[in-house]
Amino acid sequence: MFRGGNRDMRRMLDKMGLDMKEMQNVEEVVIKMENKEIFLIKPQVIEMKGKDNTIFQIIATDIEEKQREIPSFKEEDVTLVMQQANVSKERAINALIESNGDLAQAILSLTT
Repeated sequence: MFRGGNRDMRRMLDKMGLDMKEMQNVEEVVIKMENKEIFLIKPQVIEMKGKDNTIFQIIATDIEEKQREIPSFKEEDVTLVMQQANVSKERAINALIESNGDLAQAILSLTT
């Protein structure tokens, strides 16, 4: 792309206001999706900082995918936590996830 190589690339990034540096000693990067997680092992990560945002370029040769376990709770349990703690459905579900389905612990964590 660039005849001059790295030097021309750095000049172009400077003109665009981007500061580029390689992040050292990165062990893994995890991408969490709704139904799976992707683990990028020993990746090369380059961080490009701009004025208003940051861009990460990740290059990995070892990739592992794992299916995520999606917890499900009875609707009555979610409703009970919502009513007792006076919170939204989303907060009630998150509390149940954090308490591994323990209703009392979920309610306590939301009310204290």
